This record gives sequence, C-alpha cells and structure tokens, in this order.
Amino acid sequence: MKKGITWLAACMFILILTACGSAKDSEASEPEITASEQLVIKASNYEFEQPEYRLKKDVPVKIIYENVNGNHGLLVPEFKLRLDTQKNSKVIIPDKVGEFEMSCAIVCGPGHSSMISKIIVEE
Repeated sequence: MKKGITWLAACMFILILTACGSAKDSEASEPEITASEQLVIKASNYEFEQPEYRLKKDVPVKIIYENVNGNHGLLVPEFKLRLDTQKNSKVIIPDKVGEFEMSCAIVCGPGHSSMISKIIVEE
C-alpha cells in the first residue's frame, strides 16, 4: 500500500513539473524571425488608430502595439497574436490571404465589444 502511494505521489510530482516547464519550453522553441517590415498599431479608449491595417502574404512583419490611453491590448487568433503593455511586439509571417478581425484583448469597459479593426493580408 505504501509503495502504491509513493509511486502515485512521484507520478503526480513528475506531471506537475512537466506541465510547469512546458509553457516556457514552447516559448523558447519559437524560431527567431527577422522582420523585413514593421507595423505600429495604436489603441486608445475603445478604438484602434485605423479601421484596417494591410500586410503582404509571406512577408515577415514586426507588429508593435502602443497603448495611447486606457488599458487595452490586441488579439488576432489566426496569427496567434496577442499583445498588450507587458508584451508589446511580435514578429509574424502572414501565410493566408484574407481579412482577419483584430479585437481588444483586455476587457476595457463599456466600449470593449465594439473595439475592433481588421488586418487585411494581400498577395
């Protein structure tokens, strides 16, 4: 009985260590990409600076997020892109042509649900 409990505790400990380490490992394993272009996206209370932003397909771009006022962020699920004041830039390579909705990543108040813009990826 004691061996069974010890074995179960050891397995749980290993699972916890594996779960804690996997998030850091996946971030570290992201390849370093050099951007050939840069796009600055600014947000203020309940709006992004522009209604749409245009990118070229397969061209690496560094997205830089600037918070002008309020507490906001940006989210584009198709690009696995989430930026805020803590992590304000990321290099992406848009690999699909189309229109992709960008929304505020932080619940920011009564205008949060209407705080949207779009990223248009062209050939």
